[in-house]
Amino acid sequence: MNKKANEKESSGPAPSISKKSYKDSLHKLQIELVKLQRHFIQCDDKILIIFEGRDAAGKDGTIKRIVEHLSPRETRVVALGKPSDRDRTSWYFQRYVPYLPAAQELVLFNRSWYNRAGVERVMGFCTEAEYQEFMGSVSDFEHMLMRSGIKLLKYYLDISKPEQKQRLNERKSDPLTQWKVSTLDNLALKKWKQYSLARDEMLAHTHNAIAPWTIVRADDKQLARLNIIKNLLSRLHYADKDERLILPDPDVVFMYDETYLKNGMIAE
Repeated sequence: MNKKANEKESSGPAPSISKKSYKDSLHKLQIELVKLQRHFIQCDDKILIIFEGRDAAGKDGTIKRIVEHLSPRETRVVALGKPSDRDRTSWYFQRYVPYLPAAQELVLFNRSWYNRAGVERVMGFCTEAEYQEFMGSVSDFEHMLMRSGIKLLKYYLDISKPEQKQRLNERKSDPLTQWKVSTLDNLALKKWKQYSLARDEMLAHTHNAIAPWTIVRADDKQLARLNIIKNLLSRLHYADKDERLILPDPDVVFMYDETYLKNGMIAE
């Protein structure tokens, strides 16, 4: 990873992009997002974007910038809490189905059914049989959604262990972000290796040509946000697209490949 992507947004070394450049770039990209929404409303498109990643990887902030200037009538953010007793006895995907997009809608999942491959796997919240059933059926489920006309994008925000530690500490001390603190935060670092293994298994088994995973190196929050927006705009069709503006940095956002687990492109 180059020096730029290692630098922090708020503390430590100076940010890799100036505040003015970041705001200017974000504003231009948000105009492109409005163009995209105008197009998918006119064309009755259904768009679903999944955001996964470790605790404090930057999912909330990224989603906030994407939806900031979009019409709330056609845009929904889904962040489900822990499953109810009824959810636990239902078909696993059932609790997510009501939130899927209809025509003219953009839905963003802040964590998704991949909870089963991540926190549930690591923390023992599901059985081995439930985990194996999920891993064996999730690709079929996603392919079915895409055959129905849903355009699905999957992003995994990857951060380093030192960066996660810093962000979790900042979360605890900032009165504006303390609502994010959970009992699982203290275990995020202790179980770092277990989460890495669960991530690696998830990516290896659920990445495919039809519903691929896109990896985001998110130690630099600002670069991550800009490049995620560029990537999704480059992959979705809409009129009057500014092609030069939406070229993502391949060192920040890229399609998953197994070799990246070994060469340092994905955090160990």
